[in-house]
Amino acid sequence: MTIKELLTESEKYCADHGLRLTEPRQHVLQILLDADKPLGAYEILQELGAYIDNPKPPTAYRAIEFWQEHGFVHRIESLNAYTACSAGHSHSGSQYLVCELCKDVQEIHLCSVPPALAKAMQDKGFSMKFWNAEIHGLCANCSGGR
Repeated sequence: MTIKELLTESEKYCADHGLRLTEPRQHVLQILLDADKPLGAYEILQELGAYIDNPKPPTAYRAIEFWQEHGFVHRIESLNAYTACSAGHSHSGSQYLVCELCKDVQEIHLCSVPPALAKAMQDKGFSMKFWNAEIHGLCANCSGGR
């Protein structure tokens, strides 16, 4: 989806669900959509200062948590950073290809859990709600296109 489509979808989602689309929420989502890499909370806070006079950390964290809760923003645990969802809301989890050198993150969506993982969960009696995974390696640029 394009940035414009994702912004339109977020506005429609909020309207359809009776959620307030506050100025900080709008700006945080725009910042993440415009970013070329995942951003840490304090990087988001710093960029938020271009839109809001002297924003405080709770303002940024509340907006990030709002978008996470509604699936528009994902946290990349290993980088302690956030990225905007690139696929809308038609998935039950995301997988991330994380480059160890340049820290680029690409979001992919496997529509079904790999059979070995599904069996392991079944053997443990585990009921999955959603699944996210990070796969670390080298991106095409850093691996020389190998």
